[in-house]
Amino acid sequence: MHDAALIIIGNEILSGRTQDTNTAFLAKALNEVGVQLRHVRVIPDVEAIIIATINECRAQYAYLFTTGGIGPTHDDITSLSVAKAFGRELLLNPEANQRLLNYYAEGEYNEARQKMAFIPEGAELIDNPVSAAPGFRIENVFVLAGVPRIMQAMFDGLKSQLQGEDKMLSLTLNCALAEAILAKGMTRIQNKYIELVEIGSYPQYKDGKVATSLVLRGKDEKILQQAEQELQSLIDSII
Repeated sequence: MHDAALIIIGNEILSGRTQDTNTAFLAKALNEVGVQLRHVRVIPDVEAIIIATINECRAQYAYLFTTGGIGPTHDDITSLSVAKAFGRELLLNPEANQRLLNYYAEGEYNEARQKMAFIPEGAELIDNPVSAAPGFRIENVFVLAGVPRIMQAMFDGLKSQLQGEDKMLSLTLNCALAEAILAKGMTRIQNKYIELVEIGSYPQYKDGKVATSLVLRGKDEKILQQAEQELQSLIDSII
């Protein structure tokens, strides 16, 4: 299976102080290379939880991505936690150290910033073209920054390492009907195309009236269009 999980690490996400935008970006970007994001968790900056969650998810999914917790402050403990999850030492990485030395002006590269050059032993660096401090990869785990602009730049540089299938295609139908009215017919069509097309229904309210968006997702364009036509016929018959 060409699937992936995402672990979002940070108390600021759980408290509501910072809004996560990395999930939407990563889901779309992974789909473009034929990898489906199947699982997402948001967890706190707690070492034991990070270690347990990484070990659980890396065993279940082809790829695991983490965001957050690799900065210079006391609560940035992702790198150390990942090292412990793999049973490795957290060491000053010469290449990461040099990148940061080159990036900061003389006298600005202090002990706190050097913390970002400590990488688990044997990990491969992930380039950071925005602010130099690298992410890293161990086996199927990719450790990325939490800042969206930096995370996106890191992903753009690593995506060639991912092995995917045909990307998932999608079609959307909008209708002025409640999903409960569509449910029986929609279930029949979904069962007909089981394992070939995913059909999701999403209720909306437009101008005070009930409406529904039907989203079809699949890899075979012809079959996807057939399912779309059957859903459209269902909508027309009810209207």
